[in-house]
Amino acid sequence: MTPDLTFRAVLKDVLPTVFGYIGVGLAFGIVAHTSHLSLLMVAALSFIVYAGSAQFIITSMLLAGNPLSAIIFSTFLVNSRMILMSTSLARYFRHESLGKNLMLGALVTDETFALAMNKQNHTQGRLSYAWQNAANWVAYLVWGGSTIIGAILGGLIPNPDQFGFDFALTAMFIGLVYLQLISDRHLGMTRQLLVMACVALSYYLMIRVLDANLSLLGATIVGCLFGMEMKRCH
Repeated sequence: MTPDLTFRAVLKDVLPTVFGYIGVGLAFGIVAHTSHLSLLMVAALSFIVYAGSAQFIITSMLLAGNPLSAIIFSTFLVNSRMILMSTSLARYFRHESLGKNLMLGALVTDETFALAMNKQNHTQGRLSYAWQNAANWVAYLVWGGSTIIGAILGGLIPNPDQFGFDFALTAMFIGLVYLQLISDRHLGMTRQLLVMACVALSYYLMIRVLDANLSLLGATIVGCLFGMEMKRCH
């Protein structure tokens, strides 16, 4: 990854994420098809909801016949972490208009957020609207197209679980965490591992008394506060 923030640089920077989206998108399309979702429904989930983990959850809840209110609430809880991510990104674009910030916030994902955090490690803490917006749109279009193709191919694979497609999203997150660990020069690997340990411990304690999604949100907030304090002391 280079310090360049041009459109050409975006295509190179986003390439690993694009390959990940293709794999996970195909997996979601296949799983959705075997869960009896129509091609139109798959496209709607991908281009409107646009959240990999939430789409897998919505698919399973629809298959189980859960009420719409429960599906909406679960989706909100799963995606509530985006509030923290968008808030973290906002400081790089505070000189941009409200419309541009809304556009960035609407399309930011775990992967494009992680990509931005990796990028600013190489640009002395700078990001540009053109770079971030292009990265978001490339990821958005590739994700939507991949899920549709996956749904079309789903008729050829009666049981996607036997190929491990349900693990695809987790595998991509592991790869993104690894990239963040080796590229962040502000905290260093030791401090980053301490933050991760803090999040894991917080989640372990919270899951005993809270819902899994609420525990994840709470542990994320604790991890953010812990990381901010470590960065301040550093």
